[in-house]
Amino acid sequence: MFEDRIIKYYSRKDPNIALKVIPGHFSTKHSHLNSFLDVTTMKTRANEAERIAVAMKDYYNVMGRPIDTIVCIDGSEVIGAFLANELSRAGVLSMNAHKTIYVVTPEHDVYGDMIFRDNMKPAVKGKNVLLLLASATTGKTIRGSLECIKYYGGIVQGVSAIFSAVDSVDGYRVDSLFRAEDIPNYQAYTSHDCPMCKEGKAVEALVNGYGYSRL
Repeated sequence: MFEDRIIKYYSRKDPNIALKVIPGHFSTKHSHLNSFLDVTTMKTRANEAERIAVAMKDYYNVMGRPIDTIVCIDGSEVIGAFLANELSRAGVLSMNAHKTIYVVTPEHDVYGDMIFRDNMKPAVKGKNVLLLLASATTGKTIRGSLECIKYYGGIVQGVSAIFSAVDSVDGYRVDSLFRAEDIPNYQAYTSHDCPMCKEGKAVEALVNGYGYSRL
């Protein structure tokens, strides 16, 4: 069982926020990892999601930038809802007519591209957007999300993640509660340059921001 290997690391921003890390050999769409970051309860337990939102809000409370819409990736909608509430309570300006923040999630079409249906476009077009996701390893998911937001006319004002191994993507800083240096020995490799594969260690599971599927 993967759960038997869990190691917890605590956020410097809030020591009550714990990230569960499982050592092993895992494969994402873009890379191989020697650690799986289990953010399941962080995204689904209301008390954990709210604590994360409180910690994240400070990144934007001090910037003075308006936030009209939070675009959620990797099943981060619960955190997004709490974050919208925290930003509103903190006085972060929303340019929306009803003075509240949209919390939306793009779909994926048959080609894997992110899309917004016609009825959802008004929540993005011309809006000041905060991109929220669970984790970022190579930055490719962030890059694709930014392209989607811009394609639909959104104005990117920030990027937030629970964990990020990259500091910035296409000139946008990635604000995160955990970084690669916070996880001892955390490594990500391209599939053709993975030392675990070269040593003959089998991939244990396919992983992404939603979780894992054992092989």
